[in-house]
Amino acid sequence: MTDTTAAPPAASEDGAPGETGIRIIAQFVRDFSFESPHAPDSLRSGGAPPAIDMGVEMNARGRPDGLFEVDLKLSARATRDEQPVFHVEVMYGGLFHIAGVPEDQLEPVLLIECPRFLFPFARRLISDVTAEGGFPPFLIDPIDFAGVYAARKAQAEGVVVGNA
Repeated sequence: MTDTTAAPPAASEDGAPGETGIRIIAQFVRDFSFESPHAPDSLRSGGAPPAIDMGVEMNARGRPDGLFEVDLKLSARATRDEQPVFHVEVMYGGLFHIAGVPEDQLEPVLLIECPRFLFPFARRLISDVTAEGGFPPFLIDPIDFAGVYAARKAQAEGVVVGNA
């Protein structure tokens, strides 16, 4: 086995490192909530499976130290016969160092690529807490963050997206 260290990134003409890419500095649970207001009655099996309403939000902001905070908020509200079964919400955050990304590409990187890194961890938290709450684990399907970003951007610009 060989012990090697990678060469530092080449410096640009102005002396700044020439590194490119996304590096996760930290990831964390910012907010987490699980409610099952009608337990244990809602735990009885039988009847139709609950209807589940999913929500996803992504937010990003720069910090004075040059890093970026990205929050991924996932929420799921399950109802059966108009009665709440459970409500779970997690805001999972990450602290990112992003280098070598052109300014016009920074927003998509922050709101598409960074949430892709955070999603598996937030998904697991929701799966675990629903199972611990007495329900089958709620496994969220993969999310098309590029599609969510494009739809929200189009909506903000007043463009109609989707089927007419």
